[in-house]
Amino acid sequence: MRIDILSVLPELLHSPLQHSIMKRAQEKGLLEVHLHDLREFGLGKHKQLDDYQFGGGAGMVMMAEPIAHAIESLQAQHTYDEIIYMTPDGHRLDQPLANRLSLKGNLMILCGHYKGIDERIRDHFITLEISIGDYVLSGGELPAAVLVDAIGRLLPGVLNDETSALFDSFQDKLLAPPVYTRPADFRGWQVPDVLLSGNFSLIEEWRLEQSLHRTRERRPDLLEDPGEGERE
Repeated sequence: MRIDILSVLPELLHSPLQHSIMKRAQEKGLLEVHLHDLREFGLGKHKQLDDYQFGGGAGMVMMAEPIAHAIESLQAQHTYDEIIYMTPDGHRLDQPLANRLSLKGNLMILCGHYKGIDERIRDHFITLEISIGDYVLSGGELPAAVLVDAIGRLLPGVLNDETSALFDSFQDKLLAPPVYTRPADFRGWQVPDVLLSGNFSLIEEWRLEQSLHRTRERRPDLLEDPGEGERE
């Protein structure tokens, strides 16, 4: 998979994408992440990227022209399955969406800044808008890093245990069950006997029960059956 990220501050993405699982994915050749500085497409000698919004109001807006040139420059070299804009009013990132995007070949991610981007870019270039939550950050770089991590860890061969991602929270609309490791007795706090039994059928049954209990307690909304109007 190839992911191109357009950003005003690409240096913010260096650290989260160059360590741990994301680093391993790139070293294995399973994931390519390319960072592009939007300043290279800025206008005039000052490489301008933003301007005042029409109609007045607080906050600057990222201009259409530099972004369009950046996107078209990449499109001239690659075909993209999705051009994604990270924005608080986008589709909420969840596991099914991460799963779907992990099956794609090439993705482009645009990181917003200031008051946002000129709406014409959203109308004519963006194919998918994604939010990581109902709050506002200073820019789209951290959300982009979250999205890349959520997608990258799902690529076959990235995780050492190929089945690990299948049992993450939210994969089956349930939260993950409690997990334990050695020692079995720590300060008198015992690991549940079933996990030490060696009976894998009972262990899986216990894990499912714990997942259901934890989901009912912490995220009951995940167990709610959607109304008829929400069904596909």
